[in-house]
Amino acid sequence: MAHIDLGLNEQEFPGITGLLRFRPETGHPLGQLAEVLLRGDHSLSRGERELIAAYVSGRNECRFCCDSHSAIAAVQLDAGLPLVEQVHADLESAAISEKLRALLRIAGAVQVSGRAVTPALVEGARQAGASDVEIHDAVLIAAAFCMYNRYVDGLGTLASPDGPSYYLAAAQHVAQRGYATSPAS
Repeated sequence: MAHIDLGLNEQEFPGITGLLRFRPETGHPLGQLAEVLLRGDHSLSRGERELIAAYVSGRNECRFCCDSHSAIAAVQLDAGLPLVEQVHADLESAAISEKLRALLRIAGAVQVSGRAVTPALVEGARQAGASDVEIHDAVLIAAAFCMYNRYVDGLGTLASPDGPSYYLAAAQHVAQRGYATSPAS
Protein backbone atom coordinates (compact mmCIF):
# COMPACT_ATOMS: atom_id res chain seq x y z
CA MET A 1 0.00 0.00 0.00
CA ALA A 2 1.29 3.46 -0.92
CA HIS A 3 2.45 5.74 1.87
CA ILE A 4 -0.34 8.18 1.01
CA ASP A 5 -3.96 7.64 -0.05
CA LEU A 6 -3.99 8.10 -3.81
CA GLY A 7 -7.73 7.61 -3.97
CA LEU A 8 -7.18 4.90 -6.61
CA ASN A 9 -7.07 1.13 -6.82
CA GLU A 10 -3.34 0.35 -6.64
CA GLN A 11 -3.84 -2.90 -8.54
CA GLU A 12 -5.31 -0.92 -11.42
CA PHE A 13 -2.81 1.97 -11.18
CA PRO A 14 0.50 0.55 -9.86
CA GLY A 15 3.85 2.29 -9.64
CA ILE A 16 4.00 5.74 -11.14
CA THR A 17 0.63 5.46 -12.90
CA GLY A 18 -1.34 6.18 -9.73
CA LEU A 19 1.01 9.00 -8.77
CA LEU A 20 0.58 10.71 -12.14
CA ARG A 21 -3.20 10.54 -11.72
CA PHE A 22 -3.08 11.73 -8.09
CA ARG A 23 -1.61 15.08 -9.11
CA PRO A 24 -2.36 15.62 -12.82
CA GLU A 25 -0.84 19.12 -12.69
CA THR A 26 2.55 17.50 -12.00
CA GLY A 27 1.80 14.16 -13.62
CA HIS A 28 1.15 15.60 -17.07
CA PRO A 29 4.55 17.33 -17.41
CA LEU A 30 6.31 14.23 -16.05
CA GLY A 31 4.54 12.09 -18.64
CA GLN A 32 5.40 14.57 -21.38
CA LEU A 33 9.06 14.48 -20.34
CA ALA A 34 9.07 10.69 -20.66
CA GLU A 35 7.35 10.98 -24.05
CA VAL A 36 9.97 13.40 -25.39
CA LEU A 37 12.97 11.57 -23.95
CA LEU A 38 11.93 8.03 -24.84
CA ARG A 39 9.75 8.37 -27.91
CA GLY A 40 10.60 11.64 -29.66
CA ASP A 41 12.61 11.87 -32.87
CA HIS A 42 16.16 10.80 -32.12
CA SER A 43 19.22 9.09 -33.54
CA LEU A 44 18.97 6.47 -30.77
CA SER A 45 16.12 4.04 -31.24
CA ARG A 46 13.19 4.01 -28.84
CA GLY A 47 14.34 0.62 -27.64
CA GLU A 48 17.85 1.92 -26.89
CA ARG A 49 16.46 4.86 -24.93
CA GLU A 50 14.10 2.57 -23.01
CA LEU A 51 17.10 0.36 -22.25
CA ILE A 52 18.86 3.35 -20.67
CA ALA A 53 15.76 3.97 -18.51
CA ALA A 54 15.56 0.29 -17.55
CA TYR A 55 19.29 0.09 -16.78
CA VAL A 56 19.22 3.10 -14.47
CA SER A 57 16.01 1.89 -12.81
CA GLY A 58 17.61 -1.50 -12.21
CA ARG A 59 20.67 0.10 -10.65
CA ASN A 60 18.32 2.14 -8.44
CA GLU A 61 16.50 -1.08 -7.49
CA CYS A 62 13.16 0.43 -8.50
CA ARG A 63 11.32 -2.77 -9.38
CA PHE A 64 8.27 -1.22 -11.04
CA CYS A 65 10.29 1.10 -13.31
CA CYS A 66 12.95 -1.52 -14.08
CA ASP A 67 10.40 -4.19 -14.97
CA SER A 68 8.17 -1.89 -16.99
CA HIS A 69 10.95 -0.19 -18.97
CA SER A 70 12.75 -3.51 -19.49
CA ALA A 71 9.56 -4.86 -21.08
CA ILE A 72 9.10 -1.70 -23.18
CA ALA A 73 12.73 -1.93 -24.36
CA ALA A 74 12.32 -5.63 -25.12
CA VAL A 75 9.32 -5.16 -27.41
CA GLN A 76 11.19 -2.47 -29.34
CA LEU A 77 14.59 -4.16 -29.69
CA ASP A 78 15.17 -6.88 -32.28
CA ALA A 79 16.97 -9.09 -29.75
CA GLY A 80 14.12 -8.65 -27.23
CA LEU A 81 14.15 -9.56 -23.57
CA PRO A 82 17.29 -11.74 -23.70
CA LEU A 83 19.31 -8.67 -24.69
CA VAL A 84 17.75 -6.55 -21.95
CA GLU A 85 18.58 -9.27 -19.42
CA GLN A 86 22.17 -9.41 -20.72
CA VAL A 87 22.58 -5.67 -20.14
CA HIS A 88 21.21 -5.95 -16.60
CA ALA A 89 23.45 -8.94 -15.84
CA ASP A 90 26.72 -7.70 -17.36
CA LEU A 91 26.91 -4.50 -19.36
CA GLU A 92 30.45 -5.17 -20.50
CA SER A 93 29.68 -8.50 -22.20
CA ALA A 94 26.17 -7.69 -23.48
CA ALA A 95 25.68 -7.95 -27.25
CA ILE A 96 25.18 -4.22 -27.87
CA SER A 97 27.05 -1.62 -29.87
CA GLU A 98 30.08 0.04 -28.32
CA LYS A 99 28.27 3.37 -28.62
CA LEU A 100 25.29 2.14 -26.59
CA ARG A 101 27.62 0.51 -24.05
CA ALA A 102 29.48 3.83 -23.64
CA LEU A 103 26.19 5.72 -23.21
CA LEU A 104 25.01 3.16 -20.63
CA ARG A 105 28.31 3.62 -18.75
CA ILE A 106 27.56 7.35 -18.62
CA ALA A 107 23.99 6.64 -17.48
CA GLY A 108 25.36 4.36 -14.77
CA ALA A 109 27.68 7.10 -13.61
CA VAL A 110 24.78 9.57 -13.45
CA GLN A 111 22.89 7.05 -11.29
CA VAL A 112 25.72 7.26 -8.76
CA SER A 113 26.19 11.04 -9.02
CA GLY A 114 26.22 13.58 -11.79
CA ARG A 115 29.80 14.29 -10.79
CA ALA A 116 30.70 10.68 -11.51
CA VAL A 117 30.46 11.45 -15.24
CA THR A 118 34.09 11.98 -16.15
CA PRO A 119 35.72 13.48 -19.22
CA ALA A 120 37.05 9.98 -19.93
CA LEU A 121 33.52 8.53 -20.04
CA VAL A 122 32.38 11.30 -22.37
CA GLU A 123 35.44 10.90 -24.60
CA GLY A 124 34.87 7.14 -24.68
CA ALA A 125 31.32 7.73 -25.89
CA ARG A 126 32.53 10.15 -28.55
CA GLN A 127 35.15 7.67 -29.74
CA ALA A 128 32.42 5.04 -29.98
CA GLY A 129 30.46 7.37 -32.27
CA ALA A 130 28.07 9.10 -29.85
CA SER A 131 27.03 12.64 -30.73
CA ASP A 132 26.75 15.46 -28.23
CA VAL A 133 22.94 15.16 -28.40
CA GLU A 134 23.14 11.43 -27.62
CA ILE A 135 25.48 12.08 -24.68
CA HIS A 136 23.22 14.89 -23.45
CA ASP A 137 20.11 12.75 -23.70
CA ALA A 138 21.72 9.72 -22.03
CA VAL A 139 22.54 11.96 -19.07
CA LEU A 140 19.06 13.49 -19.05
CA ILE A 141 17.29 10.10 -19.33
CA ALA A 142 19.43 8.77 -16.46
CA ALA A 143 18.78 11.85 -14.31
CA ALA A 144 15.05 11.79 -15.05
CA PHE A 145 14.80 8.12 -14.17
CA CYS A 146 16.63 8.67 -10.90
CA MET A 147 13.84 11.17 -10.15
CA TYR A 148 11.04 8.87 -11.38
CA ASN A 149 12.50 5.94 -9.40
CA ARG A 150 12.70 7.95 -6.20
CA TYR A 151 9.16 9.25 -6.77
CA VAL A 152 7.77 5.71 -7.10
CA ASP A 153 9.78 4.21 -4.24
CA GLY A 154 9.60 7.28 -2.00
CA LEU A 155 5.81 7.04 -1.93
CA GLY A 156 5.83 3.26 -1.62
CA THR A 157 3.61 2.47 -4.60
CA LEU A 158 2.79 -1.10 -5.63
CA ALA A 159 5.71 -2.58 -7.54
CA SER A 160 4.48 -5.76 -9.19
CA PRO A 161 0.81 -5.82 -10.08
CA ASP A 162 0.23 -9.07 -11.98
CA GLY A 163 3.77 -10.18 -12.74
CA PRO A 164 5.40 -10.22 -16.18
CA SER A 165 2.12 -10.40 -18.12
CA TYR A 166 1.14 -6.95 -16.85
CA TYR A 167 4.44 -5.41 -17.95
CA LEU A 168 4.35 -6.99 -21.40
CA ALA A 169 0.77 -5.80 -22.03
CA ALA A 170 1.69 -2.31 -20.83
CA ALA A 171 4.85 -2.40 -22.98
CA GLN A 172 2.84 -3.11 -26.11
CA HIS A 173 0.52 -0.22 -25.24
CA VAL A 174 3.39 2.24 -24.74
CA ALA A 175 5.19 1.06 -27.89
CA GLN A 176 2.05 1.69 -29.94
CA ARG A 177 0.54 4.74 -28.24
CA GLY A 178 3.17 6.43 -26.10
CA TYR A 179 3.18 7.69 -22.56
CA ALA A 180 0.33 10.16 -22.79
CA THR A 181 -2.20 7.31 -22.68
CA SER A 182 -0.12 4.51 -21.19
CA PRO A 183 -1.12 2.29 -18.27
CA ALA A 184 2.55 2.29 -17.18
CA SER A 185 5.38 4.77 -17.43
